[in-house]
Amino acid sequence: MFTLQIEHAIKDFDTWKAAFDRDPVDRAGSGVIAHRIGRPVEDDRYIVVDLDFERQDQAESFLAKLRENVWNSPDVAPALSGSPQTRVIELVG
Repeated sequence: MFTLQIEHAIKDFDTWKAAFDRDPVDRAGSGVIAHRIGRPVEDDRYIVVDLDFERQDQAESFLAKLRENVWNSPDVAPALSGSPQTRVIELVG
């Protein structure tokens, strides 16, 4: 299994969560089999998202969709603040 980890600052959690819930890039149709959302306890304007995939290429393709169709559009990502930090990891244990 592979996980796309995304971390970024946000302007407002409720606005960010509403945009996430609209699912503009079709998580399930893109191979996401599970997701987790977290926030550091000391910073409610920062989020950490883990998106799980069966295959590495699905995670990389989804990341490309986010970069092309979401993160470059204030209308689609109204609460995004700054540039997301990302990485694809393989779960090994």
